Amino acid sequence: MELLTDQAKKENRIMYEDVMLHSVTGKAADCPAGGSYRAYGQTRQAVRGYHAAKQCFDFLFSLCVSIILIIPILVIMLIIMSKDFGNPFYIQKRIGKDGKEISVWKFRSMVKGADNLEAMLTDEQLAEYKKEYKLKDDPRLLGYKKPGDGSKCFGAKLRRMSLDELPQILINICLKRDMSVIGPRPLLADELEKYYSEDERKQITSIKPGLTGYWQAYARNDSTYGRGERQKMELHYIENMSPVLDMKILAQTVVSVVKKNGAM
Repeated sequence: MELLTDQAKKENRIMYEDVMLHSVTGKAADCPAGGSYRAYGQTRQAVRGYHAAKQCFDFLFSLCVSIILIIPILVIMLIIMSKDFGNPFYIQKRIGKDGKEISVWKFRSMVKGADNLEAMLTDEQLAEYKKEYKLKDDPRLLGYKKPGDGSKCFGAKLRRMSLDELPQILINICLKRDMSVIGPRPLLADELEKYYSEDERKQITSIKPGLTGYWQAYARNDSTYGRGERQKMELHYIENMSPVLDMKILAQTVVSVVKKNGAM
């Protein structure tokens, strides 16, 4: 996916502020092409204040959580390395704010060479992956030995408890600052092209992608691309984002993680 020009970035910033004004006031005029919203009664300074507060929260939250979890993070690294003596981290290219390609860090929950889909998956599994970008019973997971292990092996447990996402807190949010705590999940380039219209792509890349978000917290395992539900939920956050919604999503994420539903 091509990076946005300076003019496109400026339009994205205006769209972001317009959407925020709409979410705060609940009022909007007719939307022009591009999905921009015009709202009344609020200033752009208030929107920028929310954005600045969100950035401050991202840094402080990610720094504190990283310090608290430093020992569990080291333990997980050692366990992964002991499985196959490979790199404990997995870095994947995704699309971030303004269409910029970012490197998303995760703990590796799959065997080495898992990106070679044709070699690792059957034709049926490959078709399933290309449709939803995930598998119900993924044979590439660490510890997978037989059909059905995709829900109980070590790699599956890492994902179900969202532990594989922990490196994003320190690296992507705290240090690189190319992700936020709350936002739409960072997408693969072909995923973005396939399931979102041009106007929706501009909208979803107008803000930083998040560690967790509305879709992640409330319907990760129930909403699919095929039915169009995931797209609607990701865009719903952008059109309705506010400090109150952010706190609701964060609280629901904690609940989902405790219940081991995998909310990140």
